[in-house]
Amino acid sequence: MTAPVFQIRETTSGDLATIMDVETRSFGYDKEARLVADLLDDPTASPVVSLLAFDGEVPVGHILFTRARLDGLDDQPMIHVLAPLAVTPEYQRRGAGGQLIDAGVRRLKERGSHLVFVLGHKEYYPKHGFRPDAGAQGYPAPYPLPDEVADCWMVQPVSDRGFGVGRGRVRCCDELNKPQHWRDEEADR
Repeated sequence: MTAPVFQIRETTSGDLATIMDVETRSFGYDKEARLVADLLDDPTASPVVSLLAFDGEVPVGHILFTRARLDGLDDQPMIHVLAPLAVTPEYQRRGAGGQLIDAGVRRLKERGSHLVFVLGHKEYYPKHGFRPDAGAQGYPAPYPLPDEVADCWMVQPVSDRGFGVGRGRVRCCDELNKPQHWRDEEADR
């Protein structure tokens, strides 16, 4: 069976309610939706890549890439963090997430980004070009991660320079760099 092709477009300022709805339906609570609203309002997150996926007129997914930096470098390369990726339950496992990742990575390349990072599922993201354990490759996460999830912190080069831009601890935009976003606790919901 062929996966459907979703229509993907960049978001506009008028899409916030749609984004919030997709994020809330996808996760089953509004923590990620509130995070996305805060990230879109964070000037240190720019330039962002924010995309919505549609099945016809129905919004089914959203992805957000925000600006990050490498500690210890005077000349900061353009790098990004993918967080979050949301696909509504009825469209999960149908290719929308992969199409959003691929479209986002293409836009990052076009805009001159060199690396993209994600803290995510270690079986899913490598299918889309991410390399596990970015920390072991010279890019520690903003906060220490337990050894059992080290492979979940991943990196993907998105330019010819890629890993040649330097190494260092990744520092996210101000909103995403808060410690509560780097724990996996049910109580945070």
